[in-house]
Amino acid sequence: MRILHTADLHLGHSLNGWDRDLEHQLWFDRLADIVEQEETDLLLIAGDIYDNTNPSGEIQKLFYRGLTKLKDRRPSLRTVISGGNHDPVRRLEAPGVLLSEFDIHVVGGVHRKENLKTGELVFDLDQHLISIPDSLGGIALHVLAVPFLRASDLPGLSFGQSQETGDESPVVAAARRFFAELTDMALSHISQLGAANGVVAPLIATSHLHCAGGLESEGAERRIMTGGSHAIPPNVFPPELRYVALGHLHRPQTLDGGRLRYSGSCFPLSATEIGYDHGVTIVEIGANGVEHRHVSITRPAPVLRLPETGSGQKTLLIEDLDAALQSLCNEPVEDSPMGLRPFVYLELAATDAASVITAEAAAQVKARGLRLAGIRVRREASKEGDEKATQIITNLKDTEPEALFTEAYLNKNGIPPEERHLIAFRDALAEL
Repeated sequence: MRILHTADLHLGHSLNGWDRDLEHQLWFDRLADIVEQEETDLLLIAGDIYDNTNPSGEIQKLFYRGLTKLKDRRPSLRTVISGGNHDPVRRLEAPGVLLSEFDIHVVGGVHRKENLKTGELVFDLDQHLISIPDSLGGIALHVLAVPFLRASDLPGLSFGQSQETGDESPVVAAARRFFAELTDMALSHISQLGAANGVVAPLIATSHLHCAGGLESEGAERRIMTGGSHAIPPNVFPPELRYVALGHLHRPQTLDGGRLRYSGSCFPLSATEIGYDHGVTIVEIGANGVEHRHVSITRPAPVLRLPETGSGQKTLLIEDLDAALQSLCNEPVEDSPMGLRPFVYLELAATDAASVITAEAAAQVKARGLRLAGIRVRREASKEGDEKATQIITNLKDTEPEALFTEAYLNKNGIPPEERHLIAFRDALAEL
């Protein structure tokens, strides 16, 4: 059984106002190539299919066209999709009846049903447990599809629980109960199936959360906060789960000796991700256990940075920007559609007002036919050290709100706020 694990597509994502639709279309083309070349049996998409909970009709069409393309290239392909924290639960599940005809199973949220014997609400395994057949008509493996968990999905969650004795946080304890109960139910059902045919197929899972030990991508991932906790230890996943396909963190990485894996996002969604090796994970389950490997996918559009990483230069002067842009991207871009032209992030020295430098930089990037991804304007620290600009205010009760705003603006932009900024701040403060 060969599995392709991906996640964090973020369809509908935009970068500094530029949509990524053409990039996503090309990414689906390359994904279809991999599905065919790898002779993939099962596709797992572990959440954040969409970038927001209200995707446009065109973005939804882009997704379904992509799924159709995969099925055309690999007719035997089966797909399991679980929702992420960015996804609209009901909208994701709405076409489920039609998608099931194409061997696509969607779980947008947690499903429970009433136990007719006890009257208690229990997990609906018809929704969460998907059996994947083999070529001989038996069952090759079972997938426990778990979407992003919201507070309402964790019964017994109590924020009054004491942690003074070293007990784990209420969120972790509730998540541990959730996965233990769901896994136990799945294993009981699987054992009954195995008793009928004499074979017990392995159990794997999907999930969308931040596992402790996983490396975050600054500026891209929304921290999942539930009662003040967002990182869940890997051991909440019972050992009977042979492989857990994770979503949420955008850097490809493994945890728990490789049993847990983030496939990463499909291409850079922020400056932090420029150095990542984006791609998908191929998982193979056989008699010798579970093995996985990373398959890189070439970026549909370059994502660049000035100054370049490793150059030793922290910021760039505005008068040097045009020459730097020319050397950074010396190939002509006029023949490329705008949606596939290079992005560029800039970090410029604050030799003038930030608004002036930003406007001039944007004009130069546009003149080169590139797409501006973002600008940071920073003031270089003096040799003696600019303590006032970097001072951290520790005694908030002795500090006026306007002073805090001035300090924050100065630290972020490298220059003091102008009078128009102070007026806007005072107007906002008056509304509180």
